[in-house]
Amino acid sequence: MPETEMLTWEMFGEATQSLAQSVLSDGYKPDFILAIARGGLFTAGALGYALGVKLLHVVNIEFYTGREETMEMPVMLPPIPDPGLFQGLKVLICDDVADSGATLQTTHEFVQQQVAEVRSLVIYRKSRSAITPEYVWKHTDDWIQFPWDKRAD
Repeated sequence: MPETEMLTWEMFGEATQSLAQSVLSDGYKPDFILAIARGGLFTAGALGYALGVKLLHVVNIEFYTGREETMEMPVMLPPIPDPGLFQGLKVLICDDVADSGATLQTTHEFVQQQVAEVRSLVIYRKSRSAITPEYVWKHTDDWIQFPWDKRAD
């Protein structure tokens, strides 16, 4: 079993500010941010504030069923946004981690025919990810414990 990488709320703040600086330095100005729920909601919200982007959309994709356990393929859950809403716009897809890259790939394929440009951003990228996001805060192959991933007993 892999080691565990711990992300604190303080580190999350540092990560999202660093990622926002990377986007700004790159000259990319997204028209809207597309969050992959659930973990990407936190990242997208923080980036929305940091980049001054008020248009946030959410796509719900089910893939993980447990630690290191996934379904065969990612499944987009309703309500599914109308891709026509994104016609000709620049989008920044946000998620917490690119593990296998399957959810990011599914989201890219969902919007890429409609948008002017699509880029993706994650806090963590694992080496096995099939997709390489343009913006990554840190690389790890460890299991990641996110500060929002705590269950009430």
